[in-house]
Amino acid sequence: MTQAIPPITLPPSENPQLEGEWLQERLLRWLDTEFIPETVNHKIAQRAAQIFVRQRMEGENDLGSLVIAIVTEMQAFDFSKSFYGEFAIANAVSDLLLESLGIDKCCGQ
Repeated sequence: MTQAIPPITLPPSENPQLEGEWLQERLLRWLDTEFIPETVNHKIAQRAAQIFVRQRMEGENDLGSLVIAIVTEMQAFDFSKSFYGEFAIANAVSDLLLESLGIDKCCGQ
């Protein structure tokens, strides 16, 4: 019998702005390393961090909900000058957050 994967909940945010700065810096590093450094990567990281901070300020702690919010809101972003899209960005944010929590992104443990 298969078991459902339990939701991953982030601890309540004590400083959403600081979390956003951390995320923006880490996401930018990931974007520049994963493929090639592009000028638009700064805007992508900044926008994803803004979405994340707003969600955290509104009390969102569920990782799945945060990822969905990033995918949804990044759909309005112009990715025409980038090799990335909203799903790649949301997945990268998820991976970075899982890593920061010490959770293996492969197996959820």
